[in-house]
Amino acid sequence: MSFQATAFAYLFPGSPMVNSLLATAYISIFPNLLLYFVPPDINTSSLNVLVSFAVGGLLGDVFLHLLPHAFLGEHTESQPHVHVDEHKNVLIGMGIFGGLFFFFVMDKMMRVLNGGGGHDHHHHHHHDSDDNDGKAKKDEVAAAVKESSEGSDGLRQRKTTTQKEKEQKETEEHKRSQSTDNGIKLSAYLNLFADFTHNMTDGLAMAASFYASPSVGATTAVAVFFHEIPHEVGDYAILIQSGFSKKRAMMAQFTTAIGAFLGTIIGIIIEQVSRAGEGEQHHHHDHHHHVDTGILGTDLTWGDLVIPFTAGGFMYIATVGVIPELLEVTGRIQKDRRQALAEFAAMLVGLGLMGVIAWNEGGSH
Repeated sequence: MSFQATAFAYLFPGSPMVNSLLATAYISIFPNLLLYFVPPDINTSSLNVLVSFAVGGLLGDVFLHLLPHAFLGEHTESQPHVHVDEHKNVLIGMGIFGGLFFFFVMDKMMRVLNGGGGHDHHHHHHHDSDDNDGKAKKDEVAAAVKESSEGSDGLRQRKTTTQKEKEQKETEEHKRSQSTDNGIKLSAYLNLFADFTHNMTDGLAMAASFYASPSVGATTAVAVFFHEIPHEVGDYAILIQSGFSKKRAMMAQFTTAIGAFLGTIIGIIIEQVSRAGEGEQHHHHDHHHHVDTGILGTDLTWGDLVIPFTAGGFMYIATVGVIPELLEVTGRIQKDRRQALAEFAAMLVGLGLMGVIAWNEGGSH
């Protein structure tokens, strides 16, 4: 038995139900405990390298484990041939789109409710304020230059008007900063809600993967674990920026972990119900004359659509949710080049890790 198989057997020793709950505990508790050691003002560039690694792992899981399993199933000795059923493939494809579309709808609704903010892992709020400060300073300098060049005629009159303008400006800025604070507060709570839903998808993936096979379960657990670390750190940074204390932000993150357990339990119920249904079918039908009585006459059960759904969800999270942030640049070519190379390397390492696990699985059959 290889080291990988031994490690997975040690971490996940029980039935699919026990293993999926164990995996959910691993992916929820450890990344949250790590937050204790994370400085609130974590460096964006180092976090982005970690995020790139996680994206590689997550997409590696989708393309190397979840999708091949969804379309081809697991390799078994008794059934080495692949039976191609176009209707089944269409339904699996619809399941993948369903996962992607669900996250798109949720993301869009978050942005609508938040007035354009949306759920993201951006840690760049301070850059905008720096730019605004710079602009304001430039305007002030230009006004001062203009005033000095205009001589002393009507100076008193101008002084009173500038005083009024200044007061007006201050009240406007106060209002604006208040509305920005409210926006960040709202986006923090919306972010927590989106995190809760995201964790539910992770939980669903845990249950579906372990019921599919122990190896698919273990690799999905590894991919989700590596994704959860930068995800939790990013959300933690957003909460700290929104005025949460360190303790309160950690507690809020632990609360969203309930979503993962909820998702796992829902996943277990779906799998158990669809397996019970399958058992009844096999009992009623003669083995020589098998009739497909799954979804729309195929041999698919609702439980079989959970993996395609979570694969679609993971695709959205990795590509739409995270990659646009990685595409941002500072405008300093030397720094951006270094950062880009680090991110490319990290993403390939994440993908490579999933590839090695998938390859070893194939060899162990």
